[in-house]
Amino acid sequence: MWDPQKYLSFSEQRDRPAHDLMTRVGAERARRVVDLGCGAGNLTSLLTDRWPEAEVEATDSSPEMVEAARARGVPARLEDVRDWKPLPDTDVVLCNAVLQWVPEHVELLQRWMPELPKGAWFAFQVPGNFESPSYVTIRELLAEPRWRDRAGVLRTDSVLTPVGYADALADLGVAVDAWETTYVHALHGPDPILEWVTGTALRPVRAALSDEEWTEFRAQLAPRLAEAYPQRPDGVTWFPFRRLFVVAHRL
Repeated sequence: MWDPQKYLSFSEQRDRPAHDLMTRVGAERARRVVDLGCGAGNLTSLLTDRWPEAEVEATDSSPEMVEAARARGVPARLEDVRDWKPLPDTDVVLCNAVLQWVPEHVELLQRWMPELPKGAWFAFQVPGNFESPSYVTIRELLAEPRWRDRAGVLRTDSVLTPVGYADALADLGVAVDAWETTYVHALHGPDPILEWVTGTALRPVRAALSDEEWTEFRAQLAPRLAEAYPQRPDGVTWFPFRRLFVVAHRL
């Protein structure tokens, strides 16, 4: 279950990659724009503001996120990304921090690209921080006897390198622009890394634990993350976060 409020608590940092991604989309006009995996709808405005004449399509697999998006006025519908198919007038697709949750997403991308109309743009970004201290620390805790039977709930790294994505899409009639960036986020407050991962990476762990177990797990994880990401005397905690970007333009 997604918690829109928890996820949006770091919206300034989480939204920045989508803004950076959209600067590389060159469409001057669009008939239909798609926010694929729209979450709470907070980024759909990137599409509607830039192409106000376009038909808006927004989907997400989380009922909680769809409800939050509709509360913002976004016409979101509930749909698994695996079931999405581009309509013939789909000119721009934004897919922000979604595909890392889908192990077979490369196959989906390879299916979607030929189905897009000529001139269409498909822009996506995924986190590439699965070997970061935060993930390593979570995996180490889950490997301990107390939690070992739940270790399988943590997702594994299914994302490629920028070159991997470029190579996977290059023969599908698209021009590919792929790159990576490591953002160094300045986080504030007590246990900011724990709060960040609670809204994303730890979702499947939370779902597998009772309320009492979850409280215990967080209590054990918090000091380890604080050690891995020490807070500065001024209260800032640096959080390096690698992300991968791909923009495909249908030729």
